[in-house]
Formats: sequence, C-alpha cells, structure tokens
Amino acid sequence: MAISKTQRLAWAITGSGHYLRECLDYLQTLENVDIYLSKAAAEIIKQYGFQGQLDATGHKVYQDKTASSVPVELFYEGKYHTLVIAPATSNTVAKMAYGFSDSLVTNLYAQAGKTRVPSIVFACDTVPELDDGAIISEAPREHFVQVFPRQIDLENVKKLATFESTQIVDSINMLQQAVNIRLNAYSEPK
Repeated sequence: MAISKTQRLAWAITGSGHYLRECLDYLQTLENVDIYLSKAAAEIIKQYGFQGQLDATGHKVYQDKTASSVPVELFYEGKYHTLVIAPATSNTVAKMAYGFSDSLVTNLYAQAGKTRVPSIVFACDTVPELDDGAIISEAPREHFVQVFPRQIDLENVKKLATFESTQIVDSINMLQQAVNIRLNAYSEPK
C-alpha cells in the first residue's frame, strides 16, 4: 500500500520501563506521530518520572480508557502508514502472538494487520545483553536491574515475527533504523 502524505505514524507504548526513556527521547525527534498508551504505560510513565518527557514530545496522546478501543477506527480511515509498539511487554507480545485484541494496544495491532498497515514491534524480552542471559532494564528512579527472559517469552517473540507485515526489532538502534526506513519511504516523492 502506498503511503499518503497525510498519513501519520501511530506509536503504542506498553507498561515496560525497558528502553522507555530512549523511546521517549526518540519520539521527541519525530513529527506527525500519535501516541497510544496502554493503562499500564500511563502508570509506568508516571512511576518512572517520565511524564514531562512524554509531554515534551508534543504529540497527541490517546489513553486506554474505552472498552471498545474507540481510537482504532483511525486505522479504518487510513490515517496511519505504520504502527510502532515500543516498548512492548511480554504480556502484550503474547496476546498479539495468539490473536488476542482485548486492550488498546492489542486492538491497534489487530486493526493494523486487518488494514494492511505494517507494524514494528520492539519486544522487551528478546536478545540477552549479558553472557548469563540477562537483559539490563531500567526500573523506577533511575535504578537498573537484571531481567532474564523466559523461554516462553522468547518463543512468543519468534511466533509474532512470523506474522505478515510485522517486523520485530531487538534494540533501540534497530528500532530507529526500522522507523527511519518507513519515514523515508513516506517522505520520498511518489
């Protein structure tokens, strides 16, 4: 599907602190983005002290406040060229991998797929950063902890990677590269 000049980037944030700061930093550099927060994301952003950083992006923010996830209708209207889910918790990845769409973010993913809008997912539980299989993750109040992805989490990421129009990224650099490729395709003259 060709990208229209009027289309925007949809960016969903789930309830993970893993690379949340970096995602919000990157969002501050982007234009024409609508941000979608899961209920847990809204809590985590406040808990981590990142509300100011979210506000500084200047983007419109939708929160998970309706049972039917009303904002997904914007996909039917062709408003978005790409959906980014970053960071994506293992819970969200599992739900998406098994076709659940019972929250704002999982509904966004389902509707993006049904309207053939490509998705980029930055799954929190992917490639270990340390030799012992751990990932270093930010916790509230600038504290860092080691987290060990479970085998089921890694399997769900692999399963989700097989879905059509879904790209899984496992680092902030890969996320930025994937988003930049989509944005460059958007900005090129047709």
